[in-house]
Amino acid sequence: MSEAAKYIKEVTAGLSPVEALIRLAELFPGEIVFSTSFGWEDQVISHIIFSNNIPIKVFTLETGRLFRETYSVWASTMDRYKKPIHAYYPNNELVEQMVNAKGPNSFYESVENRKECCGIRKIEPLKRALKGNKLWITGIRADQSVNRHDMEDVEWDEQNQLAKFHPIFNWTLEDVKAYIKQYNIPYNSLHDKGFPSIGCAPCTRAVAEGEDFRAGRWWWEDQSKKECGLHEVTAK
Repeated sequence: MSEAAKYIKEVTAGLSPVEALIRLAELFPGEIVFSTSFGWEDQVISHIIFSNNIPIKVFTLETGRLFRETYSVWASTMDRYKKPIHAYYPNNELVEQMVNAKGPNSFYESVENRKECCGIRKIEPLKRALKGNKLWITGIRADQSVNRHDMEDVEWDEQNQLAKFHPIFNWTLEDVKAYIKQYNIPYNSLHDKGFPSIGCAPCTRAVAEGEDFRAGRWWWEDQSKKECGLHEVTAK
């Protein structure tokens, strides 16, 4: 684990998510951001940030392929809290080149094509969103996937050269749902239709009872670790 990650782990030890985010915003003024995709977990953290007026910039990656329901919860969240959510779009020239060469659904054809699409629509905009910051807040929880069990609540992100903190890492899904209900937080209606993890519309389906949390993401791929590259397991 890097020195930066060790420091963050020390100063957040024993703190609630609210207390931890307030403390980190004080330690990294203007250099701390939170990424939301408007799922259950991210809505919890957005509520904490917005309702407590914590000075953490909230951003999202607008891939151009989101569900209508995702846009709806995005709008209702801004209406509820009267706070900005900064959108980062993919480079239009890169999208045009990919679609012109391979068509609009090339990601179904191979893992390489899918990763290319994720790279253009998500990874490149993410790098712009994180540039100049020292700490990235996420809504990752340990039990979301087998891959995420290998993570810790504080990590060093080597590819983006900053620390990551997951304030509700040890929460269960029931904890998240209870919190949303308690504070009447807007959430994506797709969650009520069997979508525990929601990404781009062409790449996400509902999951059956008993299936893995992320089984509905890139379901046509036969892989045990299906991640888009936003959250790689990094050095401890």
